[in-house]
Amino acid sequence: MNPFILNTDVQEFINANLKTDVSTLALKGTTFPKVDTKEIIEQIESKNRAKKKLPTWFLTPGIYYPNRLNIEQTSSEVTASYKSKLIFGDSIIDLTGGFGVDCFYFSQQFTTVEHCELNTSLSHIVNHNYRKLQVKNIKTIAENGISFVSSSNKTYDWIYIDPSRRHDSKGKVFFLKDCLPNVPEHLDLLFQYTKHILIKTSPLLDLSSGKAELKHVKSIHIIAVNNEVKELLWILENNYQDDIYIKAVNIKPEKTQIFETSFEEEATAISEYSLPQSFLYEPNSAVLKAGAFHAISQQLIVYKLNKHSHLYTNDKLIDFPGRRFKIEHILPYNKKNLKKMAIIKANITTRNFPETVQQIRKKHKIKDGGDLYLFFTTLMDDNKCVIITKPI
Repeated sequence: MNPFILNTDVQEFINANLKTDVSTLALKGTTFPKVDTKEIIEQIESKNRAKKKLPTWFLTPGIYYPNRLNIEQTSSEVTASYKSKLIFGDSIIDLTGGFGVDCFYFSQQFTTVEHCELNTSLSHIVNHNYRKLQVKNIKTIAENGISFVSSSNKTYDWIYIDPSRRHDSKGKVFFLKDCLPNVPEHLDLLFQYTKHILIKTSPLLDLSSGKAELKHVKSIHIIAVNNEVKELLWILENNYQDDIYIKAVNIKPEKTQIFETSFEEEATAISEYSLPQSFLYEPNSAVLKAGAFHAISQQLIVYKLNKHSHLYTNDKLIDFPGRRFKIEHILPYNKKNLKKMAIIKANITTRNFPETVQQIRKKHKIKDGGDLYLFFTTLMDDNKCVIITKPI
C-alpha cells in the first residue's frame, strides 16, 4: 500500500481520468514523484469496476483500491447485503476477508467482527477503507484465518469463509477439497470454535457435490442477480442431520423472485405433464441451479412440457420465479411452417432441442430482437415444436 496515492493531487488526477483510456495513459505517463503510472492505472481500473459493484466504496472519498483481481473476486454489495441478513449475533470472524465487503455488512448485524486476511498489504488497505467508511466494530487481522482461530482459543457465534477457487498448482478448481483453504478438511476444527458456519462457494459448484463434501448442512441459498447466479451460500449447524432447505433467490431491480424447496421435497415431488396451454413459464437461473424441476411443478401447479425441457405451462396466469409468456401459436417444427409465419426478427431460446440458436437463425434467416419470443423445444409426446410467445 502506497500512502502517497491518497494525496489530494493524486486522487484528483484519478477521479479526473476515470474515463480515460488507460493504454493512452500508460504511454503518456504521469509526473507524480512518489507514485508511478502503473499504480495510478491500477487505481483507475479497480475504481471503475467498483462503480456498479460497490457504489458505497465508489462514492466515498479517500478509498484505496487493490488490484483488479481482488475487486473481481469480492462479493458485490447486493449479495453481501443479502447474506448479512441471514445471520446475526454478538461475534463473527471472516477467515478469508479479502476486500472486506462482506464484513462491512456483517458489522451491521454483529457487535464485533474480525476480518482475517493473509495478504498483509490487502489487510492494511481494508483497515484504511473501514476508517474512511466510518466502521468502528471491525478488527482487521493480517494472518491466516484458520491458524488464527485455532491459536486464539476464542469462540464465535458465526464463522464465515469464502475459499479461493484458484489453486496455485491446479488453476481454477470446482471441488471444495481443491479450494484454498480446504474447508471439508478443517470443518471438525472450526466446529470447536462455533456452532454455526456460513460458507460462500462458486456458482459452478454442483449442489450434490457440495452436499457430499460438507456435513451438517442446514440450508443452501442460491443467489442470482438479474438472472445470473453469483454465489452459493451454505449454512452449517453443528450436529444438524435433517433435510436440507434450499432457497433460490433472483434479485432484480423491480422485484426479488424467491422459490423455496428442499432436497427431500424435490426427490419425492412428481411433475405433471401437458401440451402447451395458454401460458409458458421459464424458471430463472437460481431455480435451475437448485434443480427444483419437480418441486416447482407440484408447488405452483404448472405442467412440464417434457421431462428434459424444463419449461412449464398452464391456463391461468400465476406469479412465477422466472419469465412468463403468453402463447400465441404452436407450430410443429419444420421449415415450411416457420416460413408461413414470415418471422424476420425474434428472440430465440432452445430447450431440449437438437439445433442451436445460431443454427436456427442461419437456417430460417431470423434476426435477433423484436417483440416475439420463440421457444424451440420437445413436447411430452416427443414431437419437436416452435412455441411463439409474447412476454408478460
